[in-house]
Amino acid sequence: MTQSNTADSHPTDFTQPHYYLNRELSELGFFYRVLYEALDARNPLLERVKHLVYFTKNADEFFMKRIGGLLQEIDAGVTTPTVDGRTPEQQWHAAHAAFREMQATQYDYWQQTIRPALADAGIRIATYDTLDSTMQTRLRRHFEADILPILTPLAYDPAHPFPFISNLSLSLGIMVGNPDAQPPTFTRVKVPDMLPPFLTVHEDAQTWVGVPVVEVIRANLHLLIPNRAIQTVSLFRLTRSAEVRQDEEIAEDLVAMIEDVLEKRRVAPAVRLEVRDDMPQAMLDLLTGHLQIPDEAVYRQSMPLDMTDLAALMRQERPDLKYRDWTPHPHPRLMPDATETQGSIFDEIKRGDILLHHPYHAFDTTTQRLFDEAATDPAVRTVKVAIYRTDNDSQVLQALMAAANNGKQVAVTIELKARFDERQNVAWVRQLEERGIHVAYGAIDVKTHTKLALVVRQEEEGIRLYSHVGTGNYHAGTAGAYVDLGLLTADDQVGRDVVTVFNMFTGPGHTGTFSRLLIAPDTMRQAFTEHIRREADLARAGRPARIVAKVNAVEDPAIVAELYRAAQTGVEIELIVRDICRLRPELAGISDTVRVHSLVGRFLEHSRIFYFENDGDPAWYIGSADWMTRNLDKRMEAVTPIYALDLRQELRVILETMLADNRRRWVMQADGFYTHVEPQDDEPVIDAQEILIDRARRVQFGEHGAAEELVLERLERRRLLVEPPLLKRSA
Repeated sequence: MTQSNTADSHPTDFTQPHYYLNRELSELGFFYRVLYEALDARNPLLERVKHLVYFTKNADEFFMKRIGGLLQEIDAGVTTPTVDGRTPEQQWHAAHAAFREMQATQYDYWQQTIRPALADAGIRIATYDTLDSTMQTRLRRHFEADILPILTPLAYDPAHPFPFISNLSLSLGIMVGNPDAQPPTFTRVKVPDMLPPFLTVHEDAQTWVGVPVVEVIRANLHLLIPNRAIQTVSLFRLTRSAEVRQDEEIAEDLVAMIEDVLEKRRVAPAVRLEVRDDMPQAMLDLLTGHLQIPDEAVYRQSMPLDMTDLAALMRQERPDLKYRDWTPHPHPRLMPDATETQGSIFDEIKRGDILLHHPYHAFDTTTQRLFDEAATDPAVRTVKVAIYRTDNDSQVLQALMAAANNGKQVAVTIELKARFDERQNVAWVRQLEERGIHVAYGAIDVKTHTKLALVVRQEEEGIRLYSHVGTGNYHAGTAGAYVDLGLLTADDQVGRDVVTVFNMFTGPGHTGTFSRLLIAPDTMRQAFTEHIRREADLARAGRPARIVAKVNAVEDPAIVAELYRAAQTGVEIELIVRDICRLRPELAGISDTVRVHSLVGRFLEHSRIFYFENDGDPAWYIGSADWMTRNLDKRMEAVTPIYALDLRQELRVILETMLADNRRRWVMQADGFYTHVEPQDDEPVIDAQEILIDRARRVQFGEHGAAEELVLERLERRRLLVEPPLLKRSA
């Protein structure tokens, strides 16, 4: 278990760049693992289509945020390298090269494999010119009646400026001939977002045939631009930067600042231009010249230019081409016939902490129920919640407004700077304030990313605090697609910590003392560092030492260095990292005892779990923070300890099931590349998310399948300890 203490006598210099992987390339590696789900023939066909869509959405956000940020640094003359030794310009070039290769794979696989497979299954995307004349006539009439009136041709000529091109819009570029023998002029026609991406031309019980709406527009442009010769038509799609900075130090009104950011983002610099591979060079030169886009940021590709359009195919009622249906189940302790208190969620929480696991547990009968009951329970005095992202028709916020109408004190912290949700959050702020609810906008200098809620209830024995500490947003939509955890507890010390956090949100300062929660940016970094160093001290003393962390990202250089030092002492470290990981595992003498895993499946892994063995006195945590610099230093985050033995056992099953997965799991090599784990010939397929679905479906352990039996055996062999000292809970 223990290793030489050479690291102590001759400390390794962990400032050297070769110990760190690049953040941007690591994130692009995650995109490839998402793309692999589309390439994997074991997945149902429409699910593979969905992962093509996910890949495109991930890429769009990456270019808006990360490439936009790199360009901003390049334009500002920044040449300081990141911890891995790359300057912003070097990262920009490397990211484009890596993405270009992946996108080529995406389009080749769509054209050569998935599109033909869909046609064989009865889902066919036709081209306009293959339709018979009767269907073309029908589509032309539909174009004239329902599409043409909402199209707007924008010409570029001496009388018209170059048209504005909006972010992520699909556009037709048209070269139009002039009757006076002048050179052709350029016209842009945006494909409106409200149009469906495909128009159905045939549908019955077995088949669906559709034609892209953009082809219908293209074929009928002579009706939009009559009496002119249309010489060339091609498609393009522009991506603009989302990195619009404001001087927050002088911001007097955060709402006004956010609205200004949204307006500036609309006209932000272009970061990528995707064009149809048939676009003539003269049109491309015109676009790149006016949009100031270098050749390296131009992507020529075939149809469909915007693969997010393929999401429309998922609406087909074809269960044979999708994952088996899954409807989240009630939590066994919150089922109507499971409580001993006529269905009161508060009395059930008082009986003992409850661990929620979405999307295996239904959101509406767990988290949503907390807010619904708080709104009408006469004993409830106050409800507080921190919102980062939520639905556009959020039932959580509707319940809070009902609570205010019923005379409860309601306070809501809404983070206005939640990227791409700013406009919706501003709208919610105004609606809540109109109902007389106390609204805090977050903080000027940090984002409020924590997932916290508090219900204050007047009971016979006095005031009691009920808390929810989660890893995911109060968002019913994502709760059905993201894997997240939430703790419902009546622990008074947790509740008082939550009270302190909300006072920090609404009060004049950002400091407080905490007895249970780890809070960023106040105490979390120090606490995690101490936990890692304690495991290293135990390993030096010859004691068993182990760390398991499930997070979205391991990016913070200081945390990575602490993990390296712990590994050098012999600490066994298992990291389950969804996307970004700067740490390089299995480096001789550095990270021999570190394993980095990543799991991509039907649900997006979003939960955070932390385990430190601590010489038989294990520490278990869940919460909203990743091991990223922004989470530890620049965001308000909360992580809660888990004390209850049954809840610890649930976390143990989750982690070990994921570590046993041989269907969706990847393992990182020392060079940063991942290999896909495959089942051996003599072992069953272990799909972690499917096993957890089965567990939730049964509600309690019953008969186990072979895969689950293997996981349970693994639980017996490994040392993820659950038992705490008897006095731990009362400490």
